[in-house]
Amino acid sequence: MRLLVVGKLNGQLSVAVKMAMNAGAKVSHVETTEQATNALRAGQGADLLMVDYALDIAALIAANEAERIRVPVVACGVDADPMRAAAAIKAGAKEFIPLPPDAELIAAVLAAVTDDERPMIVRDPAMEQVLKLANQVAPSDASILITGESGSGKEVMARYVHGKSRRAKAPFISVNCAAIPENLLESELFGHEKGAFTGAMARRIGKFEEANGGTLLLDEISEMDARLQAKLLRAIQERVIDRVGGAKPVKVDIRILATSNRDLAQAVKDGAFREDLLYRLNVVNLRLPPLRERPADVLSLCEFFVKKYSAANGIQEKPISAEAKRRLIAHRWPGNVRELENAMHRAVLLSTGPEIEEFAIRLPDGQPMAPAPDAAVARGAQMAADAVSRAFVGSTVAEVEQKLIIDTLEHCLGNRTHAANILGISIRTLRNKLKEYSDAGVSVPPPQGGVGAAA
Repeated sequence: MRLLVVGKLNGQLSVAVKMAMNAGAKVSHVETTEQATNALRAGQGADLLMVDYALDIAALIAANEAERIRVPVVACGVDADPMRAAAAIKAGAKEFIPLPPDAELIAAVLAAVTDDERPMIVRDPAMEQVLKLANQVAPSDASILITGESGSGKEVMARYVHGKSRRAKAPFISVNCAAIPENLLESELFGHEKGAFTGAMARRIGKFEEANGGTLLLDEISEMDARLQAKLLRAIQERVIDRVGGAKPVKVDIRILATSNRDLAQAVKDGAFREDLLYRLNVVNLRLPPLRERPADVLSLCEFFVKKYSAANGIQEKPISAEAKRRLIAHRWPGNVRELENAMHRAVLLSTGPEIEEFAIRLPDGQPMAPAPDAAVARGAQMAADAVSRAFVGSTVAEVEQKLIIDTLEHCLGNRTHAANILGISIRTLRNKLKEYSDAGVSVPPPQGGVGAAA
């Protein structure tokens, strides 16, 4: 994590900086808010600003916003004057750190504000296959396209690849192509020279130069317009960029990662995405399966989020009740890992007993999750998923999928409806899979009768 300290380095602020460095931060320093904005404009990247609350924090944030520089700010100050601390928060600071500093408080604030600690939680064979490929290609400089549904963890995978690469100690810079207006994205990526357009009061270094030596993530690349796609293609091919209004090209040394939740091959057919750019980005494709296709990951992720949000809220960590686990496994999670994380955050806050109960796990609309189809069936499916996770590392995804479906169906005593609910797929999809297996000579558990049992 890159920390830019703003203020005079004397007394307790120096001690705070040393503590931040001990917590793993890479620290740089300027004395004034103007110097801070100038440093960020010139390409000195930062994930967090620690600012003396005696300085004009509101003016600093406004100056950064005018340059489309969005870096969170924490204020700090001696004696913890409550009025000045409140004023700093009102001005836009995310947190306030009193000085003399406390090492644990500084570490907690750094972690909470930047939220960089998002490890890969992988237990399901489907995701283990993806992770195996990621580990294989991470040390190279090949461009990687990471695809998957919204919320499935594409940026987490990108950070993981960067962390396993030869560029791990260099910057990781992310640009959300969907969040920046089309007329501003070019300047955001490539930078601009003074006077290049109205409001360009000084040279601005873009994300390509800020990522120099490291990795640039182009998040939701499908949202980039065709004109800018052509300029991006040249930058990837030649590792040379042109600042807006610039007179000479600038060389860059970066690795490109990109994500998309859309089908880019279809976008090419529709004329919305350049085919040659797709080939340049898609040297390796990492497709992240949705959470409903990786059931063995669900409880591991739940336990991680419970631990994370219990610590963040100062709440004693609780186990997840058996019924809550059954409901978590049975839910389809249309919002994927992001939805699961939010649900567990709410559950940590809403739980009142010694365990996290099923009624504490709420959907985005505030409604409790539906009961699992059958408690015994869900338990059996969970055991089946655990067995698959242990026994099938190294198998193909198709083999693992077949084993999981057949084992789940056996635990459901052939009941197709229960099996489909637990697997998180439609009954039609399940029937098509079973027909495919039967045609290939695989023994499929027959229906045992009863509602939903028919094939």
